[in-house]
Amino acid sequence: MQDKKKILMVDDDELHLYMAKELLQNEHVEVFAHRSGFGVTNLVRALKPDLVLLDVNMPALSGDRLATLLATNHDISKIPIVFYSSNDEESLREIAANCGVSGYVCKGNIAALRKKVGQYLYEPLKKDVTVN
Repeated sequence: MQDKKKILMVDDDELHLYMAKELLQNEHVEVFAHRSGFGVTNLVRALKPDLVLLDVNMPALSGDRLATLLATNHDISKIPIVFYSSNDEESLREIAANCGVSGYVCKGNIAALRKKVGQYLYEPLKKDVTVN
């Protein structure tokens, strides 16, 4: 049996955390929620998630600053980070490019969220499968 995939969601909005967790969590995916940018580096080291979904607009430590910090930490820099934010798509695209994160999804677009999560959790597995 394959281990569950793990997603860490970081967002200061409790309602968004709850809704996204309910949408994504299933028998194959375990979702962990954290309401602040503080402590995320240690949490990522402890959980070793397969994906980090990160809000951009958080007080004190914004998602773009946090993504930059995570990228400079050698132990965890290979974990994909996807911004999940209420910013408009053009703004998110620019911030994602500047921070070097793996991608972005606008909040409220459930289909795009599921698709993006699927890409990072399962498509790499498909590439490793060889057909005889």
